[in-house]
Amino acid sequence: MKLFKRILLFASVILFTCVLVLYGTYITLPTHNTTATHFDTLIVLGCPAKLDGTPSPEQRERVLEAVRQYKAGVAPNIIMTGAAAHNQFVEAHVMDEFAQSQGVPASAITEEPQAQDTVQNIYYSAQIMHAQGWGSAEIISSPSHLPRAALIANTLNIDQPTLSINWSTHPAHWPPEYTLWHRLKLYTGEARSCFSLRFHGFPNSKFLPNPYMN
Repeated sequence: MKLFKRILLFASVILFTCVLVLYGTYITLPTHNTTATHFDTLIVLGCPAKLDGTPSPEQRERVLEAVRQYKAGVAPNIIMTGAAAHNQFVEAHVMDEFAQSQGVPASAITEEPQAQDTVQNIYYSAQIMHAQGWGSAEIISSPSHLPRAALIANTLNIDQPTLSINWSTHPAHWPPEYTLWHRLKLYTGEARSCFSLRFHGFPNSKFLPNPYMN
């Protein structure tokens, strides 16, 4: 019985340590590289629409947060980024139309319809920014998603210096229909992704070229 208790205690300590390292790696990622409070543009990261083409809960909340930030004067422009990566609806276009329905003028919104994932969201948005002469952006996404987005933005500035931008992250609200368990699953999944990326790096690609693999 004593041996069983010792084994259980040892396993509990190992599990706690693993969880601590996993989440510690996640929550210590940088959230910005500038202390600015006003930006040239907001970047709303893509999220799949519903199968009927209407905004999904996370997509809705990301856009609503961008609308609030836009109306508060945080930035005069919004980049909606995301292709039809998960169904037939282009994420950027769905978000654009929803933002307009909330009072944002079409002239303030730029659609980026190519990005298939978060790396490409940041890459193509940075391209648009440089083409427009914009140098700073507030990146808006779901709370669990932002640490990985920040890791990508920081890596882009290093690996693609010609696309370097000043950036800060800003969380959207969680959809009220999401349970605590659902949110925890999203945080855990993102924490695992960030842990792997911090220690293994990003796959070599034209978006984030790895100099050691070229």
